[in-house]
Formats: sequence, structure tokens, C-alpha cells
Amino acid sequence: MKLSQDRCRDLVERSEHGALATSHPVRGVDAVPVCFAVDGELVAVPIDRVKPKASVQLQRSRNLDRDPRAVLLCDHWVAADWSRLWWVRVTLERIAGSPEERSSLEALLRRKYRQYAGQSFADVLVFRITEMTGWSAGPGAADLR
Repeated sequence: MKLSQDRCRDLVERSEHGALATSHPVRGVDAVPVCFAVDGELVAVPIDRVKPKASVQLQRSRNLDRDPRAVLLCDHWVAADWSRLWWVRVTLERIAGSPEERSSLEALLRRKYRQYAGQSFADVLVFRITEMTGWSAGPGAADLR
């Protein structure tokens, strides 16, 4: 069953993580798990210093430098009860974001994820939502539990 825009937004805003897909020039779709925050029509994906990385110059950033389009996919899976399945696909376009927007999004990320409290970010990828669509197995399926 197709989800309303309001229900899609609610589920994405309450999701703890998703998969961000960008376009790699050789491999094509390049998907990675990410945490994120939503504020109105903006989505922020942090490049943090909290988790170990070889470099903060991540492939997703290089992909977005070539093609600013991305997709964020959030879903809920219950192996024992497929009546509770749902997914939401958020189509995005990377933007620079104003200093005020970036600051607000960083604060939102720190509130949503306690691991970021008191931490600085290497960068925050800022996106504008261009489309949102979702599906659930039934009227009561689209729940995060």
C-alpha cells in the first residue's frame, strides 16, 4: 500500500539510519549505511570523526561532487511478520546550505545521536528533498517497532 507524503516524512524523521545511494562513475550505484537528520525539506548526512575511517575524504562526497543526486532509503523489516514491512525512498539533491542551515542541521544531528554531542564534524552533506515515496504491507504496518 502506497504511503502518504505525511506518513513517509514521519517514518523518515523517526528512522535512526538509512542507506545513502550515490552514483559512482565506474560501479554505478554506490550505497552505504548512514545516519541522518531531517529539517523541513533539508536532509543532513554527517561525515564524522567519531567512527574510525581511513580518511574523511569519503567516496560518497567525491561521487556527489560529480553528480549531486542521491537517494536515501529507510526501511523496517520483521523477518517473522511480513505484515509489518515498510520502506521510504527519499530522492535528494546535494546543496551547499547556508551557514545558518548547516549550523541548525549539525545541532539536530547532535540531538538525535548522543555520540555526536560535543563532537565536531569533518563535514555535513546537505541535501534538498526532491521527492519522497513509500510503501507498507498494510495500514498498520508502517510502524518503527
